[in-house]
Amino acid sequence: MRAPAQAVTVGVDVGTTSVKALAVNEDGKVIARSRVPHSVMAPEPDILRHDATRAWRAGPRKAFRQVTEQLSAEGHRLAGVAVASMVPSLTAVSIRGVPLLPGLLYGDREGRPDARPGDDTVLPPGTMADAEGFLRWAAAAAPDARGYWPCQAVATHALSGLPAIDTGVTAALGSLHTRGHWNAELLSSLGVPESKMPMVVPMGQAAGELPGSDAVITGGTIDALCDQIVAGATEPGDVLVIFGATLIVWAVCDEWVVAPGLISYPHTTRERFLIGGPSNAGALFVDWARELLRGIPRPGPEREQLEPRLGEPGRVPVWLPYVRGERTPFEDHTLRSNLYGLDIGSGAEALERAAYEASGFVVRRMLDRSGVKATRIVASGGGSRVTAWMAAVADATNLPVDAVAVPEGAALGAAYFGRLAAGLETSLDDSARWAGVGRRIEPDPVWVRAAEARYARFSELGTGA
Repeated sequence: MRAPAQAVTVGVDVGTTSVKALAVNEDGKVIARSRVPHSVMAPEPDILRHDATRAWRAGPRKAFRQVTEQLSAEGHRLAGVAVASMVPSLTAVSIRGVPLLPGLLYGDREGRPDARPGDDTVLPPGTMADAEGFLRWAAAAAPDARGYWPCQAVATHALSGLPAIDTGVTAALGSLHTRGHWNAELLSSLGVPESKMPMVVPMGQAAGELPGSDAVITGGTIDALCDQIVAGATEPGDVLVIFGATLIVWAVCDEWVVAPGLISYPHTTRERFLIGGPSNAGALFVDWARELLRGIPRPGPEREQLEPRLGEPGRVPVWLPYVRGERTPFEDHTLRSNLYGLDIGSGAEALERAAYEASGFVVRRMLDRSGVKATRIVASGGGSRVTAWMAAVADATNLPVDAVAVPEGAALGAAYFGRLAAGLETSLDDSARWAGVGRRIEPDPVWVRAAEARYARFSELGTGA
């Protein structure tokens, strides 16, 4: 006799280089997973775009189909779905919701006011000009479009026919959406009627149902928030680091802390606060650096069989990771990458280590600026699978790194939002039960001493300008 159908939810994360989907039960156990890769267009430092039809529409559909087919075969009942992705993003869509333009991503030059190729405009920290600039560009490029939607709306529409985003995403749209409404005056100045913008639903509430099903879908939400709620970084001194295409650093505090160049936010956990921000020293930089190194095993089973620390501790150069400028704390898109301390004996192993250490030094710089006394790093995202990277970060910060048990944190957190929308959960706080540590990487004292000198050099170099 078959057991009663178990209610599960699906979280879909549209990332910079792939779409991940997880089907999860009430205990946070992953029942099915899928990954659909896609490319990112970054031919110049100030361009970052997707083929939105592939990455935002076809990819989510394929990943969702793959996990739901497995659910059906095993007799599970789909109760809810949520999509997460990065902010800000935007494209123009047809009457069928098919993208008409490339999908602009965070930091693309079209988000800078009056930006042109070669423009050196530097936006102040915390600016929200990206979303408004994106909309201005899309409205001019496709004035007859049915709508102008961020990635979350395109993907949610692809699954349900509803172009829905939640109030978390609207908070990242700056002046386009204020006081709970679309800014009609600003939209009018851009020649965009409100009807061309996506529908907005409160965070964690249902936007509607999937066609032919009683499973609900909520408004698309923010990937980093989804990661945060299931990471388990809730105690003062915990430092959540999301090792995705973007490196995102949030140090947990028990009081509101403000520091120059850093961003402060309330934590989703009561009486906790966050300070830190995003950096370009994530996988976009690390993967680019590794592509330059011939003969180094790619991340995966082959590389994991090797020692995480290769080469000589004192023979590693310092790498400033600003291949696309830098976000926190400098907010300067004109910065560029440089290597310091190369010698004739420097090999691929030393350069790989330098790239990994650069991420660790960025984390440490934010911690130094914040004044937070850190006790551990909680690592999430695809990069947390790479032991050599985690070891370098542990050594660079002299902190243990706890890699989460489910690295697809954004998809996992989105699945929890699906449970909220389906009425299976009533509190965001309960998402903490889904958190778990997969393994711990401790700092190595010999490498810590060597990295200490390199961090001093990294700090002295600053922007490298």
